[in-house]
Amino acid sequence: MERLLTPFAEKMDKTLPLNDYPRPQLTRNSFENLNGEWDYAILKKDEVLSDYQGIILVPFSPECILSGVEKVVTADDVLYYRRKFSFAKTDDVVLLHFGAVDYECTVTINGTEVGRHKGGYFPFTFDITSVVKDGENEICVTVTDPGDAGSQARGKQSSKRGGIWYTPQSGIWQTVWIEQVCDNYIEKIKITPDIDLGSVDIELTFAKEVIPAVVEVYEDGKVKTAAEVKDGKVTVDMDEFKCWSPESPFLYDLKIKAGKDEIGSYFGMRKFGIGKTEKGFSCLMLNNKPYFHNGLLDQGYWSDGMYTAPTDEALIYDIQTMKDMGFNMLRKHIKIEPLRWYYHCDRIGMLVWQDMISGGSVYSIFTTTLHPALNLAFCTRQFKKKDTEKNYKYFSREDEEGRKEYYVDSERMIDLLYNVVGLSVWVPFNEGWGQFDSVKAYEFYKKLDPTRIIDHASGFYDQGAGDLNSFHIYFTAFRFPKYNRHDDRPIVLSEFGGYGLRIPGHAFNMDKLFGYRVYKNIESFGDALEKLYLNRVVKAIDRGLCATVYTEVSDVEDEVNGLLSYDRKVVKIDVDRMREINSRIKL
Repeated sequence: MERLLTPFAEKMDKTLPLNDYPRPQLTRNSFENLNGEWDYAILKKDEVLSDYQGIILVPFSPECILSGVEKVVTADDVLYYRRKFSFAKTDDVVLLHFGAVDYECTVTINGTEVGRHKGGYFPFTFDITSVVKDGENEICVTVTDPGDAGSQARGKQSSKRGGIWYTPQSGIWQTVWIEQVCDNYIEKIKITPDIDLGSVDIELTFAKEVIPAVVEVYEDGKVKTAAEVKDGKVTVDMDEFKCWSPESPFLYDLKIKAGKDEIGSYFGMRKFGIGKTEKGFSCLMLNNKPYFHNGLLDQGYWSDGMYTAPTDEALIYDIQTMKDMGFNMLRKHIKIEPLRWYYHCDRIGMLVWQDMISGGSVYSIFTTTLHPALNLAFCTRQFKKKDTEKNYKYFSREDEEGRKEYYVDSERMIDLLYNVVGLSVWVPFNEGWGQFDSVKAYEFYKKLDPTRIIDHASGFYDQGAGDLNSFHIYFTAFRFPKYNRHDDRPIVLSEFGGYGLRIPGHAFNMDKLFGYRVYKNIESFGDALEKLYLNRVVKAIDRGLCATVYTEVSDVEDEVNGLLSYDRKVVKIDVDRMREINSRIKL
């Protein structure tokens, strides 16, 4: 396999990588980054740690190039971390934050355990006030990761990488940081805009008791309005507000003061919904108007950092390049990104469809690939296998604890990303990968977040629930059958295309590749892409199509389906040409 570095790795600060404030929607002045060089060791579970084996660059997983390790952690291994850091202690509460650790970890400070966490995609926090000291301190993290030997959420990580399955990740893969806060600090903020009422609801959660607060809304750097919060909740009137959209991504800044605590945040005034086009087709709505979601599958992998982008600029590059090409949406596929990625989508102007991370035991090829593909190709209808209890085995969901953990993780995801302005669609399941009880899952999501649209089963095994009639079509013409005439859900092509082009010198694997249709040069690739959009997508809009997700933003390992090469050094289609093609995609 080729060792490919992105241009961003060359500019990366290796002494303190990713030193950007990691939580843009709840900011404070206190921020101390613990990224950088840590000691590490990878041992079998029956071995005793006697010494560390070398240096790892946090927050890059040991499997990737940028970590400096490039070793795979297996289900039989334990990954150990250690770092010494200096700290100037005050009378404030000291919080230790982890952006994400895959999968299960125990954390100690100066030899005292401060907490444990399970779940590879979610931030967590420990109060270390009582154990951290003034001067030098030592932090140790012990990690285990069952990978695909378990049933936990793991996405496309595989111990047998190849095709659409990728090298597994383990350990710390998002920023580690410390902040100091007052005793009764604001723990969480929930923001719900309402463009119909011209207001925004703000709800504060405190570490201890609810106390009065003052909210100030800023427009273009000036105070637009202010309100007092007495019971942790307030509705702020927004007179003559500006709506957020990909074409006009206007954001309002927030400042909130409560006792000794002061935080910053932001929000956008927007509304997602479902309605009708002038031709009578059901469609997606943005701010009460029909709006075509024209997007791409975005898997968030990097040739050098794998799950972790080398720099903040790298995150921006992908989003901005796709925006420059005329796309207005990214479907974040089987991964949850660091919060800065969502912040950049909000400020640049990019809608987000957010997948839940797939889990379950080893997937059946028959279930996830052969049966759906054959049905779509030859029967022009989707396979209607029910994901009820009697079919848990069929969908690789026999493990009861794994099913319970799915709901825990789904609630974590919704809570984490609720305030993301551009997040318009939740995707609980993809192509039968660990799918189960989809109708119940839809109801669970809808109860937690009634403000967004839910694609309950993206691609295959539609249970007739959810807000969308969602198809993945790669090999045939776009035909969108409905189970019955009463199914009036908007029709979305939630995956299509997948045209492949391997660029020598910028490809991960020169021996094998994966693509639904493979082209030999940039010219034929671009011509085929233009033909696909103008002859298939544009015509399908006249038959009710209201959203598309092209596969994909960038190549990933064997996959060469990207508009960008895996190392981000080659753009496979001229930006202006793609923007001109996309100008034809509208309701």
